[in-house]
Amino acid sequence: MSAHKIRAGVIDDLPRLTNIYNYYVEHTPTSFDVEPHTPEDRESSWFSHYKDEGLHRLLVIERDGEVAGYATSSQFRTRAAYNLSVETSVYLDHSQQGQGLGTALYAALFEELAKTPAHRAYGGVTLPNAASIALHKKFGFREVGIFNEVGFKFGKYYDVCWLEKDLRDSRGPLND
Repeated sequence: MSAHKIRAGVIDDLPRLTNIYNYYVEHTPTSFDVEPHTPEDRESSWFSHYKDEGLHRLLVIERDGEVAGYATSSQFRTRAAYNLSVETSVYLDHSQQGQGLGTALYAALFEELAKTPAHRAYGGVTLPNAASIALHKKFGFREVGIFNEVGFKFGKYYDVCWLEKDLRDSRGPLND
């Protein structure tokens, strides 16, 4: 495997990140978006939510000097009581799949989240997607339910498997 570098995403990455994501929008049911994005609309609707520290992170992986994928921890739900839960995801350039980059990204993301008060991580995986389910389980996620026929794309309905990971360590509850 070629050398790779993981770092925080920056605004200059946005065209490449948008291109990676749009592949999934246009060619797979992985994303339930149905129209491709532009870097301009992704800047305010997506990129601006991430910070260099804290719970909501954007990490990119470079391979041979080019961004090959990214991982995020995003707001799970908008109500305040959900604040210490995050939704995580990984998107790779489709030509880079199966080479360990998703594993490297998730490892780095969970190292960063360990420095925060994050309590739970959730992942929603459109079915079927054995590789994504396996990646989540590798990092200690467990299946907690399936939303049946929750998304309609490419003329058919898709199920989404929800997975959950406990992010607590020996710190104990925040309110102790």
